[in-house]
Amino acid sequence: MVERPLVSRQIHALQIFLLIAVAIVSFAALTSPLSLRPAALPLKVGDVAPRALQAPYDFEYVSQVRTTEMRDIAEKAVQPVYTDPDPVIARQQIDRLDATLQHISLIRADTTTTPAQQQSELASLSDITLSADGIQQILSMPDTRWNAVQREALRVLEQVMRTPIRTDMLDSVKAGIPSQVSLALSEQDAELTAAFVSAFVIPNSQYSADLTAAAQKSARDAVAPVVQSYKAGETIVANGEIVTPADMEALEQFGLIRSDQPLETYLGAGAVTLLMVTFLGLYFARRQRVLFLSEPRSLLILIYLFLGFVAGARLVIPNRAILPYVYPLPAFGLLLATLFGTETSVIFSFAACLLATYGLPNTLELMTFYLLSTLCGVLMLGPARRFWAFFRSGLIVGGAGIAALLAYRLPSASIDWIGLATLAGAALLNGIASASLALLLQYLLAQFLGLPTALQLIEISRPDFPLLQMFLRNAPGTYQHSLQVSNLAEQAAEKIGADTLLTRVGALFHDIGKAADASFFIENQAPGHINTHTDITPEEAAEKIIGHVHAGVKLAHRYRLPRRIDDFILEHHGTMLTRYQYNQALEKAGGDASKVDIEKFRYPGPRPRSRETALLMLADSVEARARAEAPENEEGLRAIVASVIERAQKEGQLDNTQLTLRDLSLATDSFVGALRGTYHPRIQYPSAEPPPASAPALTTPLKEDKSK
Repeated sequence: MVERPLVSRQIHALQIFLLIAVAIVSFAALTSPLSLRPAALPLKVGDVAPRALQAPYDFEYVSQVRTTEMRDIAEKAVQPVYTDPDPVIARQQIDRLDATLQHISLIRADTTTTPAQQQSELASLSDITLSADGIQQILSMPDTRWNAVQREALRVLEQVMRTPIRTDMLDSVKAGIPSQVSLALSEQDAELTAAFVSAFVIPNSQYSADLTAAAQKSARDAVAPVVQSYKAGETIVANGEIVTPADMEALEQFGLIRSDQPLETYLGAGAVTLLMVTFLGLYFARRQRVLFLSEPRSLLILIYLFLGFVAGARLVIPNRAILPYVYPLPAFGLLLATLFGTETSVIFSFAACLLATYGLPNTLELMTFYLLSTLCGVLMLGPARRFWAFFRSGLIVGGAGIAALLAYRLPSASIDWIGLATLAGAALLNGIASASLALLLQYLLAQFLGLPTALQLIEISRPDFPLLQMFLRNAPGTYQHSLQVSNLAEQAAEKIGADTLLTRVGALFHDIGKAADASFFIENQAPGHINTHTDITPEEAAEKIIGHVHAGVKLAHRYRLPRRIDDFILEHHGTMLTRYQYNQALEKAGGDASKVDIEKFRYPGPRPRSRETALLMLADSVEARARAEAPENEEGLRAIVASVIERAQKEGQLDNTQLTLRDLSLATDSFVGALRGTYHPRIQYPSAEPPPASAPALTTPLKEDKSK
C-alpha cells in the first residue's frame, strides 16, 4: 500500500499541474486572434480602409462618438444667457434723472443769476450733456411745459428700464426712445425728453457665465443618445475611405479591428486568467477532503470538460449575433452537477462563464445570460434522479436566458421585436440543447468512466438488476443484511446532510463479495448448522473473510458498477481486524501476541475517506452487533452504537472523513431510532394447539420473549 502522505503529495502535484495547464490554454483562448477576432485589422482614425468592412451581423449600440458630436452642435447653438432686468439699476437711474431735473428746475428758478450764468451751469451738468439749443429751450420754456417734460422723461425712463438692456443692445434701445415719448408733447419738447432719457439709459442685464453654462448643459442633456444600428452585410467603411472616429467606434463594437496596444491586451487576458486560476486554486485548497478532488481520473475529466466548453465558446461566440445565445454552455454546469454535485458546478460554471465572455462587446449581457441560466438550471436539476428533471431544468435554462435578454434589451431606445423574438427562441433552444447534451454526456461518462450519477445509481439499485438477482440467490442472508444496513446508513446520511442515494446504493453492494462463497459466512448458514470454521486455522478463516472485499470489487467491475461503489466495498471495514479470528489465534499462541502476525487479520482498507463510506462502516457494525446481542431496550441499543463509534474513533477509522461530533450524535440517534423498530420486545404467543382438558386455566399474563 502506498503511504498516504506520498499519495497526497502526488494529488497536490497533479492539481497544480492541471491548474497551470488550464491557465495556459485559457490564456491562449483569450488572446488568439483566430478565436476572438478572425477579421481584425490594425486600423486607427485617419487611416485609409484597405478594403470594404461590413457588419458581420445585425447589431445596434449607443454611439458615443455620434452622441458627442450632436451634443457639441447643440451646445454651440446656445446663445449667451443674460440676467433678468435689475430693478435696483432702474430705480437708481430714475433717481438720478429726477435729481438732475430737480437741479435744472432750481437753476431755472434762480433769479439772482444772469442768463449767462444759468447757461454755464446747465452746460456743466455731469450726468447729461445738453446742446446749446437745448439749454436755451430749457431756460425759455414756461413752467407748465417744463413740468410736462419732467414727468414724461421720468415715465419713459421707467418704461425703458423695465425691459432687458444688454451692452450690445444699448444703441438700439436709445434709438427707439423717441418713439416712446408721448405725442402730446411738441416736437421740440419730445426731442428734449428723449435726450434726457437717453442720457440715463444704461445696461440692466449682464452676461452670466453660469447661466450660459447651465443652458449649454441643458442643451447637451436634451440630446438623446444616438443609437447606431447596422444590418448584417451593411458597409461600415468603404474601400479607400478615410476612417472617421464614428467608423472606428463601429469597427470596435464589431471587433473588426485589432488593438495597436497588444501589451495591454495580453496583460488584461493574463489578469483575468490569473484571477480564475487563483479562484479555482483556493477552491482546491479549501475543499481538500472532497473525494473527487483527490481522484486523478475525476480531476482530468473535470478539466477536459472545462477547457472543452470554454474553447468551444471562444470559437463560436465572437462576431456572431444568434449563435452565442444557442451555444449550450449551461450544459457544462448541469453535467458537473450530476457528476460532482451542486457546489462544484457553481464554482466551475462561474469560471467558465467569465472566460467564455471576456473581451467581447456585449460581455456583461452574455455573462449574465450564461451565468443566470446555468445557475437556475443547476438548482432546478437538483439530484437529477429522473429524466423529467433534465427536461424541466432545460426549460428553466431557456426561461432564465429569455429573462436576461429582456432585462438588457427592453430598456434600449429602439427595440427590434423580430430580432428579440429570434434571440428568445435561441435562448429556449439553448435550454433544450443544454439539458439534452448534459443528459447524453452524463450517460456516456457514467458508462465508460465509471462515474456515479443519480440515474445510474437508481438503475443499478433496482431489484431486477442482474448483480442483485445473483446476490439474492447466492447469499440471501447477506442480501437481507445489506438491505438493513442500507436503510440504517441512508437514514443517518439524511440526518447529517450526506448523499443519501449514494449511501443507500453503496451499502446495498458493500458485501457483494460474500456471494462468491456464501456458505462460508454465518448469515447464510441454516439455523442449527452453524459452521464456526474450527476445521481451519484462524489465519485461513481470516483470509477467506477478508477476501470478500476483493471478490466484491471484481464483481463490481464485472457488472460495470460505478467506480465510486468500489469505495464502499473497500472501505466498509477500513483497516480494522477480524477480531474473532485474531482472538482465536491469540488463544492458540498462549496469549503471546508476538507469535501472531496481526497483519494477517487486518482488512486492506483504505480507511473511509468520505462521510458516506464512514456511515456504512458504522451502520454495518451496528447492525451486526445488534443482531448478535439482541438488546432488550433502547439503552442497550444506544450502548451498542456508542461502543461501535468509540471503537472506530479509537482505531482512527474516521480520521480521513469529514464527520463532526454533531454528525456522530445525529447518526447515533438515527441508528437507535431505526433499530428500535427492528429489535423491539415481542410477546410470546401460546401454542396453536388447545391445551389438555386437565390443564389449569391460564391466569398469569404472557411474558416477553427475550430470545428474539
